[in-house]
Amino acid sequence: MKKKLDVVSGGKPSRAEAEQAVRTLIEYIGENPEREGVRETPKRVVRAFDEYFQGYSLDAGEILSKTFSEVGDYDGPVLVKNIAVESRCEHHLAPFIGHAHIAYVPDGRVVGLSKLSRLVGVYASRMQTQERLTAEIAAALEKHLKPKGVAVMIEAEHFCMKLRGVGEAHAVTVTTRFGGLYKKDAAEREDFLKMVQA
Repeated sequence: MKKKLDVVSGGKPSRAEAEQAVRTLIEYIGENPEREGVRETPKRVVRAFDEYFQGYSLDAGEILSKTFSEVGDYDGPVLVKNIAVESRCEHHLAPFIGHAHIAYVPDGRVVGLSKLSRLVGVYASRMQTQERLTAEIAAALEKHLKPKGVAVMIEAEHFCMKLRGVGEAHAVTVTTRFGGLYKKDAAEREDFLKMVQA
């Protein structure tokens, strides 16, 4: 008889319990978990999950905490395009992969450009929907940088659509979230979209 996972108390299952869960799935699909090529798969899968979902142990506030005020009176938008997005949908654990485009209008302070990529990684490395991922990135920028405006666009292909279900091999999902100037001013939004497409 297999041991039941003890998550009722709110505790996190042990690594051994996680590995047993993977072994159960291997048996469920009809594979022999003792076959040479599969024997170490539960350990590999749990190690991979540690990487895929490391965002649960990361803090967006910490990533955005260091800012710089020496911007030479710059008052335009800061846009970083084509930030790689790799996440997993919370419905099937299938990957969705694409790019994020992030712009903000600083209010006297800027953040290191690499921090925007790290911020995407915080939220992408969790079970997600693309809609929530877009909203969480924008909300974190508004909360921690307090800029005059924020714009976030994500374009991604969802493997739950490509490889199962409807089998839409080339469909791309686009989501946006605007705050501050970008939400209030249609011209600012239009400028953002033109810069993304340039």
